[in-house]
Amino acid sequence: MTSGIAEFAQKYNVKNAHYTAFGDATSAKLGWYDKDHKMFKLTNVSEPSEVTTMTGDITLYNGKPFAHSHISVATSDGICHGGHLLELIVGPTFEFYITVESTPVYKRVSPEFNALVVDLSLEK
Repeated sequence: MTSGIAEFAQKYNVKNAHYTAFGDATSAKLGWYDKDHKMFKLTNVSEPSEVTTMTGDITLYNGKPFAHSHISVATSDGICHGGHLLELIVGPTFEFYITVESTPVYKRVSPEFNALVVDLSLEK
């Protein structure tokens, strides 16, 4: 799913957008960002699940579209797992809604967190 969002943004020259989605997934890889260690703690959901919500944005990083998504997925026992979306295999159904904005938004790496942040002073 994450590569599909980036491909869409590249193909249609999207420089700023936000999106929401929900549906089904066959597997997911989620991350919780540990600011102290500057890395993700990973959670793998390897069973079919319901995507209860997914939200995110597309901005520009190093001149290319970059998708940043957060997601919650519920497994058959009703437990929800959430965090940064790192990988998602969807199916059999998935609904994705995107709103493209006209003003580009740029990100840069924050040395403090080793993570991308919006920088309104950037223009390229």
